[in-house]
Amino acid sequence: MKLAIQINGHPASSMAATTAYQFIKAALRKDHQVILVFFYYDGVFSRLVPAHTEAETAAAVAPPDWAALVSEHGLDLVICSAAAERRGLAALSPAAASDLMRTATPVGTFRAGGLGQWVDACLRCDRFIVFAS
Repeated sequence: MKLAIQINGHPASSMAATTAYQFIKAALRKDHQVILVFFYYDGVFSRLVPAHTEAETAAAVAPPDWAALVSEHGLDLVICSAAAERRGLAALSPAAASDLMRTATPVGTFRAGGLGQWVDACLRCDRFIVFAS
Protein backbone atom coordinates (compact mmCIF):
# COMPACT_ATOMS: atom_id res chain seq x y z
CA MET A 1 0.00 0.00 0.00
CA LYS A 2 1.24 3.47 -0.85
CA LEU A 3 0.92 6.00 1.96
CA ALA A 4 1.25 9.78 2.18
CA ILE A 5 1.73 11.22 5.67
CA GLN A 6 1.06 14.79 6.82
CA ILE A 7 2.33 16.03 10.20
CA ASN A 8 0.69 19.19 11.56
CA GLY A 9 1.48 19.26 15.30
CA HIS A 10 4.31 21.22 16.89
CA PRO A 11 6.84 18.63 18.03
CA ALA A 12 7.52 20.38 21.36
CA SER A 13 3.88 20.40 22.46
CA SER A 14 2.29 17.55 20.52
CA MET A 15 2.96 13.87 19.97
CA ALA A 16 1.94 14.13 16.30
CA ALA A 17 5.48 13.85 14.91
CA THR A 18 6.46 11.05 17.30
CA THR A 19 3.26 9.10 16.60
CA ALA A 20 3.69 9.57 12.85
CA TYR A 21 7.31 8.42 13.09
CA GLN A 22 6.31 5.24 14.93
CA PHE A 23 3.51 4.64 12.42
CA ILE A 24 5.89 5.09 9.48
CA LYS A 25 8.39 2.64 10.97
CA ALA A 26 5.63 0.06 11.48
CA ALA A 27 4.29 0.58 7.94
CA LEU A 28 7.75 0.14 6.44
CA ARG A 29 8.26 -3.08 8.42
CA LYS A 30 5.04 -4.38 6.82
CA ASP A 31 6.41 -3.54 3.35
CA HIS A 32 4.14 -0.54 2.77
CA GLN A 33 5.55 2.35 0.76
CA VAL A 34 5.63 5.87 2.18
CA ILE A 35 5.77 8.16 -0.83
CA LEU A 36 5.86 11.47 1.06
CA VAL A 37 6.01 12.83 4.61
CA PHE A 38 4.73 16.40 4.51
CA PHE A 39 5.28 18.77 7.45
CA TYR A 40 2.59 21.44 7.54
CA TYR A 41 1.27 24.06 9.99
CA ASP A 42 3.33 23.82 13.21
CA GLY A 43 4.77 20.50 12.02
CA VAL A 44 7.41 22.55 10.18
CA PHE A 45 9.14 22.98 13.54
CA SER A 46 10.22 19.33 13.30
CA ARG A 47 13.16 20.75 11.37
CA LEU A 48 14.47 22.58 14.44
CA VAL A 49 13.33 20.83 17.61
CA PRO A 50 15.83 19.56 20.17
CA ALA A 51 16.50 15.84 20.34
CA HIS A 52 14.18 15.39 23.35
CA THR A 53 11.07 17.54 23.68
CA GLU A 54 8.95 17.94 26.80
CA ALA A 55 6.13 15.90 25.23
CA GLU A 56 8.46 13.00 24.44
CA THR A 57 10.09 13.12 27.86
CA ALA A 58 6.67 13.10 29.58
CA ALA A 59 5.56 10.13 27.46
CA ALA A 60 8.92 8.36 27.93
CA VAL A 61 9.40 7.75 24.20
CA ALA A 62 12.42 8.21 21.97
CA PRO A 63 12.38 11.24 19.67
CA PRO A 64 11.93 10.72 15.92
CA ASP A 65 15.18 10.01 14.10
CA TRP A 66 14.16 11.39 10.70
CA ALA A 67 17.72 11.28 9.36
CA ALA A 68 17.89 7.51 9.97
CA LEU A 69 14.61 6.94 8.13
CA VAL A 70 15.85 8.96 5.19
CA SER A 71 19.14 7.10 4.99
CA GLU A 72 17.61 3.63 5.51
CA HIS A 73 14.47 3.96 3.40
CA GLY A 74 15.01 6.99 1.18
CA LEU A 75 11.91 8.76 2.48
CA ASP A 76 10.94 12.10 1.02
CA LEU A 77 10.52 14.57 3.91
CA VAL A 78 9.07 17.88 2.74
CA ILE A 79 8.67 21.01 4.84
CA CYS A 80 5.92 23.30 3.53
CA SER A 81 7.78 26.45 2.55
CA ALA A 82 4.74 28.71 3.00
CA ALA A 83 4.02 27.36 6.49
CA ALA A 84 7.69 27.72 7.41
CA GLU A 85 7.78 31.28 6.12
CA ARG A 86 4.65 32.23 8.10
CA ARG A 87 6.42 30.92 11.22
CA GLY A 88 9.70 32.71 10.52
CA LEU A 89 11.68 29.59 9.59
CA ALA A 90 12.22 30.29 5.90
CA ALA A 91 14.87 32.91 6.61
CA LEU A 92 17.06 30.43 8.48
CA SER A 93 19.89 29.06 6.42
CA PRO A 94 21.11 25.53 7.22
CA ALA A 95 24.11 27.03 9.06
CA ALA A 96 21.91 29.35 11.14
CA ALA A 97 19.54 26.51 11.93
CA SER A 98 22.44 24.33 13.07
CA ASP A 99 23.69 27.08 15.35
CA LEU A 100 20.21 27.65 16.75
CA MET A 101 19.66 24.04 17.78
CA ARG A 102 22.82 21.98 17.96
CA THR A 103 20.81 18.90 18.98
CA ALA A 104 18.22 19.30 16.23
CA THR A 105 17.59 16.97 13.32
CA PRO A 106 20.07 17.71 10.52
CA VAL A 107 18.55 20.32 8.23
CA GLY A 108 19.58 18.42 5.11
CA THR A 109 17.18 15.65 6.12
CA PHE A 110 14.26 17.82 4.99
CA ARG A 111 13.65 19.69 1.76
CA ALA A 112 11.41 22.66 1.10
CA GLY A 113 8.28 22.16 -0.95
CA GLY A 114 4.71 23.25 -1.36
CA LEU A 115 1.13 22.09 -1.17
CA GLY A 116 1.30 20.97 -4.79
CA GLN A 117 3.62 18.15 -3.72
CA TRP A 118 1.16 17.12 -1.02
CA VAL A 119 -1.72 17.09 -3.52
CA ASP A 120 0.38 15.09 -5.99
CA ALA A 121 1.24 12.56 -3.26
CA CYS A 122 -2.45 12.27 -2.32
CA LEU A 123 -3.30 11.51 -5.94
CA ARG A 124 -0.60 8.83 -6.18
CA CYS A 125 -1.19 7.11 -2.82
CA ASP A 126 -3.72 4.53 -1.68
CA ARG A 127 -4.21 6.24 1.70
CA PHE A 128 -3.21 9.56 3.20
CA ILE A 129 -2.98 10.05 6.93
CA VAL A 130 -2.86 13.34 8.82
CA PHE A 131 -1.31 13.54 12.29
CA ALA A 132 -2.66 16.71 13.89
CA SER A 133 -1.84 18.27 17.23
